[in-house]
Amino acid sequence: MSSYKHILIGLDLSTESQQVVDRVKFLFGASDTKISLCHILEPLAFTYGGDIPVDLSDVQSQLQAQAKERLASLAKQLDVPSDDQHIILGHPAQEMHRMAVDENIDLIIVGSHGRHGLALIFGSTSNSVLHGATCDVLAVRITD
Repeated sequence: MSSYKHILIGLDLSTESQQVVDRVKFLFGASDTKISLCHILEPLAFTYGGDIPVDLSDVQSQLQAQAKERLASLAKQLDVPSDDQHIILGHPAQEMHRMAVDENIDLIIVGSHGRHGLALIFGSTSNSVLHGATCDVLAVRITD
């Protein structure tokens, strides 16, 4: 039995997300731990090409629909019900921190590519999640 009661898995929905799902199945597949999944989409704001604004709300809706479908496919492997599958607009680390507090999450799981140097400085979601979390964070090493 796991000492964790509620786990949040943050997925980028790339093909590498399968590695994170596989690790979660291995670690928590036989436990009664509640699992929630999330994918955070950064909002596509209005883009301006010269003087003509371009509304990207249709594109945003399509991205959300595709994300929902992909997340549902991964959730099925973990028996995560649709109520615990979340597609959220916002900044990934901030939204996972907010969810952790709001949903009483005691472990956040994310994939990590093991970047270092400038790649780490200019943006690592797993690093951002780790440094602002109020709960434990497990970074699953993504292999090529």
